[in-house]
Amino acid sequence: MTNRVAPVYIGLIHYPVYNKNMEVVTTSITNLDLHDISRSATTYNVDKYYIVHPVPVHQQVVSNVLSYWTEGYGAIYNPDRKEAFKRVVLIDTLEQAVADIKFIHGEDPVLVTTDARTYPNTVAYSWLKSEIQTNKKPIFILFGTGWGLEEKAMKAADYILEPIKGAGDYNHLSVRAAVAIILDRLLGEDWWQ
Repeated sequence: MTNRVAPVYIGLIHYPVYNKNMEVVTTSITNLDLHDISRSATTYNVDKYYIVHPVPVHQQVVSNVLSYWTEGYGAIYNPDRKEAFKRVVLIDTLEQAVADIKFIHGEDPVLVTTDARTYPNTVAYSWLKSEIQTNKKPIFILFGTGWGLEEKAMKAADYILEPIKGAGDYNHLSVRAAVAIILDRLLGEDWWQ
């Protein structure tokens, strides 16, 4: 693991995001995203993993899953899962997550979004990794569900990470796979050196 100075937070955004018709929607919670992203967040020592979802019924699903694995039989059956879910924070809006980070650190976090497209404020992984290793300002990396974050959220970002490029033309990773790749690039060891 790399030495880092900056606190790093991640957020899985379910609203506002686009569907495949580029309509702004609220996406559904998926059990795999809860489990897999919390495990990646813990593996890479992310400070908190915010699940941003405004719908009470979906929030109840998340609360039930978290309760089972942190307090119920699941906590006894799989202590590793209990440890991973300790970083998860369920919250209504992106603004509330930003306010929570500001409350902790006394300053707004640097907002970094992810997308499969390139923008004028797109930055390389090596640049953001260097920022994490040398600056103390908290970093909040946002991952959109569905077909990506709504344009207003993208424009509000300080930076946008360059797209993940695979070996072929296909470019539609699951969000949990993208999170794992990005966290490894930013917070993992420099295995290529």
